[in-house]
Amino acid sequence: MKKTLLKVLICAILMTSCSSDKVDPFLIQKQNIGLLTDSTMVKDLETIFINDSVVKLIAGDEFAGSVNSVEIFEKGGKKLLNLTPREALDSTSVITSIRIFDDRYHTEKQISNLSTFKDIKEAYKISSIDNLINSVVVSVDEINTSFTIDKKELPSGLRFDMDTKIDPIQIPGKAKIKYFIIHW
Repeated sequence: MKKTLLKVLICAILMTSCSSDKVDPFLIQKQNIGLLTDSTMVKDLETIFINDSVVKLIAGDEFAGSVNSVEIFEKGGKKLLNLTPREALDSTSVITSIRIFDDRYHTEKQISNLSTFKDIKEAYKISSIDNLINSVVVSVDEINTSFTIDKKELPSGLRFDMDTKIDPIQIPGKAKIKYFIIHW
């Protein structure tokens, strides 16, 4: 009986350890984007994006209060992401926001840079809409994301007044996403 139990246990361990669950590097979830998580430090980026180019921008010094972003490019030069660490010039700082540039990045509900406002509204509950000078920012707390839509996509009555409270029904379904940012 003990030998049978031992054999079953060994088979179970082998089956689970040999599984081919490969992480989708373009899948956006609440706490991660591929291998990039909400606890990833700046110093880990070279390892995570080993096949890509990691460019650390030095915009100023830490005393001026500027945060230095990190850009991720494919080896061919296509820009993938722009990462913002919590602390400037600190390799142990964690990433607090990620701006998505590449269309291959998508949420579990298939929302990407190619999606429209209708796609967002059908997939997620909209938490808030902020009316800015040239854009509106649609926030979805469920996935810690804000989607930016250019005001050129809105009816003319909503384009020029920043004091107007914009309701989701006022945004056309075909309005395209300009870009989106994940916040951790």
